[in-house]
Amino acid sequence: MKVKVVCRKLYDYIRYDLKEIAFPSSLPDPPHIKKCRKLTWHERFLVLKEASRLYTASWVRDIGPDLRPNDYKKDDGIKGKSHGDKSRSTEIEPSTLEDIAIAARGGMETLRPALQRLYMTRASAYRDALKSFIEGYQEGIQQIMEKKEDSSKAHQEGNTDKNST
Repeated sequence: MKVKVVCRKLYDYIRYDLKEIAFPSSLPDPPHIKKCRKLTWHERFLVLKEASRLYTASWVRDIGPDLRPNDYKKDDGIKGKSHGDKSRSTEIEPSTLEDIAIAARGGMETLRPALQRLYMTRASAYRDALKSFIEGYQEGIQQIMEKKEDSSKAHQEGNTDKNST
């Protein structure tokens, strides 16, 4: 009888628990999440076509309005009227992604300094964010401590008033 129970428990462990340990199942989606419908083959083709067009266009140094007309619709009127000839004379600084793409074409010697610049700017941004978080946290703690001190003083004063009467 005991052997049967041990064998059943071992079988259940292997069948249910070990499978869950080795290959854990993901948690179900929360109830407020709506599942997106699957794309049709035609829609997949259109997405692939647009993505490949943008990918090939990304290898060009300046992505102009002919490649991304939707992004330049708002800027056309503003740029022409407010900046005028000034926008043509000033050179636009390349983005980080463009800088890395250009450096990658040059090989490892040019890629390493570009990546170091990227990591240093990210590290300084994280450091600044952490400093501001710590300062805000300390200010919050100071405010809470001041409130506690004020409430304890008011409580003590209330007790001394009651004791004196």
